[in-house]
Order: sequence, then structure tokens, then C-alpha cells
Amino acid sequence: MLYLWLKALHIIAVVCWFAGLFYLPRLFVYHAMSEDQASRERFCVMERKLYRGIMNPSLIATLLLGAGLIALNPGYYFSQGWMHAKLAAVLLLIGYHHACGAQLKRFAKGEPPHGHVFFRWFNEVPVLFLLAIVILVVVRPF
Repeated sequence: MLYLWLKALHIIAVVCWFAGLFYLPRLFVYHAMSEDQASRERFCVMERKLYRGIMNPSLIATLLLGAGLIALNPGYYFSQGWMHAKLAAVLLLIGYHHACGAQLKRFAKGEPPHGHVFFRWFNEVPVLFLLAIVILVVVRPF
């Protein structure tokens, strides 16, 4: 029963984390397009609250709950190729998460790091991770 609770909570944490990973770069698109100071300040507040209040806690919960799942049967999980690939994708996704944090800090300093076109492409990166991770976990190709 513990496994099922950990799994359910892990999936919920992942959904919350990905909601932020999808939304924050979209805010960056609109922030980069904003032309007045009031809008830029509003976007800074929204971005900061999303990153610190939702994304960071969701990331931590995802990692702790995932570690809990692995701890229940480490021999099995670490013998599976798909799990190694999934963990590699998760590490890269954590890097993307921190890249979002770096962009947020640059916006907060008043120096837009890139234009809105860059952020439109940057916004698509988590989709690729989501596809890879879900396929690895569900299909278990190796």
C-alpha cells in the first residue's frame, strides 16, 4: 500500500512541477514582449511566485517521492535500463529548471536575457522531456 501512495503522490508532484515548467517560459515570452514598467514588474512578481512557490516545492517533492519509490526496491530499479535513461532525463530537466531560475533573475534585474522568439522555442523544451520520460516509464523499451 505504501508503494501505491508514494506513486500517486509522485505523479501529482510531477504534474505540478511540469505545470510550472510549461507556464514559466510562457510568462517569459510575454515579459520579453512587455513595453511598460508596470507590466514588467507584474511579470517579475508572477514569475518569482511561480518559481519559488510552486516549481521549487514540486521539484523537491518529485525527487523525494521518486527516491522513496526507488528505495522500496532498489535492486529492481537500478537493474533496468529504462530507469537509468529516465534518471538521466530527470537530471537534464533539473538543469532546465535551474536555467529557468537564471532567466528569472536576469529579468528581475531589468535585463531581458533574450527576445520573445527565443522564449517561444525555450518553452517547448519541457515537452520533449515529458515525452521521453513518460515513454520510458510506460513502455520500458529497454
